[in-house]
Amino acid sequence: MLYGLSLLAGIALLTLGGESLIRGAVAGARRAGVSPLLTGLVVVGFGTSAPELVVSIDAAINQQPDIAVGNIVGSNIGNILLILGLCAVICPMVVQPLALRRDGLVVVLASLLFIALSFGGALGRVDAAIFIAGLVGYLVWAYLSESRQHIPAAEMHASEAEEMTKLPTTGWMIAVALVVGLGMLIGGSQLLLYGAIGLAQAMGISEAVIGLTIVAIGTSLPEMAVSVIAALRRHADVAVGNILGSNIFNLLGILGISAFLQPLPLAPRVALFDQWVMLGAAGILVLFLYTGMRLSRWEGALLLAGYAAYIALSFTIF
Repeated sequence: MLYGLSLLAGIALLTLGGESLIRGAVAGARRAGVSPLLTGLVVVGFGTSAPELVVSIDAAINQQPDIAVGNIVGSNIGNILLILGLCAVICPMVVQPLALRRDGLVVVLASLLFIALSFGGALGRVDAAIFIAGLVGYLVWAYLSESRQHIPAAEMHASEAEEMTKLPTTGWMIAVALVVGLGMLIGGSQLLLYGAIGLAQAMGISEAVIGLTIVAIGTSLPEMAVSVIAALRRHADVAVGNILGSNIFNLLGILGISAFLQPLPLAPRVALFDQWVMLGAAGILVLFLYTGMRLSRWEGALLLAGYAAYIALSFTIF
């Protein structure tokens, strides 16, 4: 009972803290005169991934690599199968292919890079440097390509920033939002890890499974909130772009930082099963972006069914 309450409290604090941090950061960026393009590309991208960042770093530092890696891999799987599936069921999604092809390709390449670097059974500091260099290269490429010409991708990333409403308006309110958000993220991370590890031990479930499922879902709630709101507003490009950006930041940024702080051995089940599910989910999304340019309700239901099957397999076979 205590572990369950700790888990729920941790998820709640992570969600509220992520929301506060994003709003404070976006308001600060606007106040500093940062362009909507750069705000959407970097600030919102990092902000929605803040719970994954804090939890994975915390887990890595505390010698819990299965949760650190499982959180990232599970979040990337859930972002596509669960969140985009849910968004499509809420509202069929039509996207501009030119706006998303690059980011979709980068998600697939980042997934392949993860598989290649983890082939030896662990991610070390050299691998971390490669991940981080890849993220820097992606951000530079994206910003330069979008700022030099009027393309849909630039409009999409600017729209991500514009989706944020009811922002703090004064300097002290921005500071409070940032400090409170960061505090909630740190506290929520501690509670989430305590509850997750306690449940895993009490139920005889591996930490990898807990990280890939319960922890991953909990840390993905900010992405879910942004994407569902965008879908309800008929802003399909923003919903899909938010998920693609989050998956890129998760793999290249968060996993890179976590592995740099503490080398991360890979759980056998991740190498055998989960990393391939992550790659397959990314491939399905890119296939959609390059062909139909539309995600219908039945396709969204299919993605949700795929996620339900993944969860069922995670708790039964592995």
